[in-house]
Amino acid sequence: MQSSTYHIGEAGKAWGSNEKAQWLAQTTIKRSYLEQVVTKIDALKNDFDVTQYGALSYAPDKYPLFAIKTRNWDSNKPTILITGGIHGYETSGVHGALEFAALEAKHYSDDFNILITPCVSPWGYETVNRWNPNAVDPNRSFIPNSPAEESAALMRLVQEQKTSFLAHIDLHETTDTDESEFRPALAARDGKEYIEDCVPDGFYVVGDTENPQDAFQTAIIDEVRHVTHIAPPDDNGNIIGEAITQEGVINYPLKALGLCASVTDALYTSTTEVYPDSPRVTEKECNMAQVAAIKGALDYLK
Repeated sequence: MQSSTYHIGEAGKAWGSNEKAQWLAQTTIKRSYLEQVVTKIDALKNDFDVTQYGALSYAPDKYPLFAIKTRNWDSNKPTILITGGIHGYETSGVHGALEFAALEAKHYSDDFNILITPCVSPWGYETVNRWNPNAVDPNRSFIPNSPAEESAALMRLVQEQKTSFLAHIDLHETTDTDESEFRPALAARDGKEYIEDCVPDGFYVVGDTENPQDAFQTAIIDEVRHVTHIAPPDDNGNIIGEAITQEGVINYPLKALGLCASVTDALYTSTTEVYPDSPRVTEKECNMAQVAAIKGALDYLK
């Protein structure tokens, strides 16, 4: 079923610079990255190596980019990447990554080198947006000559580690606004028809079509179910239009779509999707579901 026409642009016509400017003009700052995120990163400096790996050109002083690394980095240990806030509006991705750093990362540092980037898209965090100010989705921009500086900065950081990664856990949410705002905006931006879908009620993960690692995904789901409920498929056996491969698991072609989880070429990857709009969960439980997902992954790898 097609929704009503989005309030910016003409149906069937992709946005130009004027429409993108209209879209940007309607965005507003709703929360503070420096107060809510950077202060928590600063609090970790006694226990971790915290480095600034870039800053967004839109406002470099407001949007520095930080990476958190476990100490005693050892080339003989496997290396893990944890990313949050690729889509800045997906709150538990950011705060779940920070909770894992504060509560659990040191417990795993004997077995793994761990690199955490808790908020890849701080402008998106402040404006509660999926895109960056240029109406570009960072999570479709992990490609050569990336059009999103958020993605390009993370790609450089990964390359600078000069190591291979065993696993990458990318922390996301699927929210009600995906259907009320972000997917309609995407269709309008690209001049396409918007086909309504339903938001899954619960947690699920996205694996790689080319390298699904089913047992790894199962371990994540089984750990998360202790914290929150797992999303059931819709009447067609799908979650967000994709056929489930097991309970709470779908697969995407990560590299072909330019998704963040393809950035390391790791053997084990999983993109988590928490559902924060359920009446059955609290904000804290959403954050802890992300922590549980990481723990399930690392316990499996151990």
